[in-house]
Amino acid sequence: MKRWLVGMLIMAQAGCSKPPPPPPPPQVSVVKVDQSTAPLMLSLVGRLSALLSANVTARVSGVLLERSYAEGSTVRRGQLLFEIDPAYYRTVLNNDLAVLTEDQAAYAYDRVTAERDRKLLPVGSVSQQTVDDADATERTAAAKVKADKAAVDGARINLGYTKVTSPIAGTAGQQQVTQGAIVGSSTSDAGSGGTLLTTVQQIDSLYVNFTVSATDLVTWRQAQQHGQLALAQQNKTTVQVILPDGSTYGAMGTVDFSDSVVNATTGAVNLRALLPNPHHEIFPGMFVTLNVNFGERTNVFLIPQRSMQRDTVGAFVLTVGQDGKVLRKDVTAAESYGNDWIVTHGLATGDQIIVSGLQSAHEGGLVKPIAWQPAAAPR
Repeated sequence: MKRWLVGMLIMAQAGCSKPPPPPPPPQVSVVKVDQSTAPLMLSLVGRLSALLSANVTARVSGVLLERSYAEGSTVRRGQLLFEIDPAYYRTVLNNDLAVLTEDQAAYAYDRVTAERDRKLLPVGSVSQQTVDDADATERTAAAKVKADKAAVDGARINLGYTKVTSPIAGTAGQQQVTQGAIVGSSTSDAGSGGTLLTTVQQIDSLYVNFTVSATDLVTWRQAQQHGQLALAQQNKTTVQVILPDGSTYGAMGTVDFSDSVVNATTGAVNLRALLPNPHHEIFPGMFVTLNVNFGERTNVFLIPQRSMQRDTVGAFVLTVGQDGKVLRKDVTAAESYGNDWIVTHGLATGDQIIVSGLQSAHEGGLVKPIAWQPAAAPR
């Protein structure tokens, strides 16, 4: 009997006990987003080229006598660089001067004769035929003098070409033909040009040549029409150059040319930026990485990169609703800016994006949101 009473008391006590309370919702850190702006940046590859580049070629044929500059040095416009043997061209000039002198004497004689015959014609001392012949002879002699003067000018020009000067100011390159070699004004290698002697390049400023996909340009134009993008004017599109060693070049470039046609082979549009190079730190021919700022994205959301997740459907973030439940939002974010993703579609102002504690957050579950504090940058 006593055992029965004890059992009944135990069962009564068990029936009166309450179930344990549910665990509190997990704590997550959130950031409340608002519409913002972000630069429209693209990372591209470009190649440097000289602002001005001039091939110094032989414009007359002959033996190259000497080089008058130091290879790799800075030269002035008009500075003597090479000399071609002038003996033949000096002889041609002297011969043309002699012919000119002879024909000038003949012209003077023919002019006096024609003037005398024209004076004698009224008194009948000469016939009209004689006067006509004298006039024709005078005109012929005058034409020969003009032709002789042109020949002299040509001979002087050719003689001047034996002294090869720099067509521009800049840095003169390596000598391509050694002294004693025969150079020509037209060779099979150069086509209709002369023998290449050297190249002078102006590199105080450089061009940066690069391309942009035509598809991107069309997308940007459409986004601009819908107020989602503000493209910069051509002369305000800036270019930051990253050198091959990973360092950032000190001066910014500015786009000064954008082609109006699409390359049929690459499907891209050619662009060019002008880059200061006062200390000659960079050189033509280098490949560099470019960060090009084409304008500004408007009405976008910047969210921390760690809050973005991806699955087979695409990119998404987890948000906390007004009722404290976790909601999934699919977003469009193809580009980043600093430590943030640029979200163009899928979010609304005031959304609370879960940044940390994602492992405890599940769609439809309750969470306790607190403000997210980014980690301080290391000193």
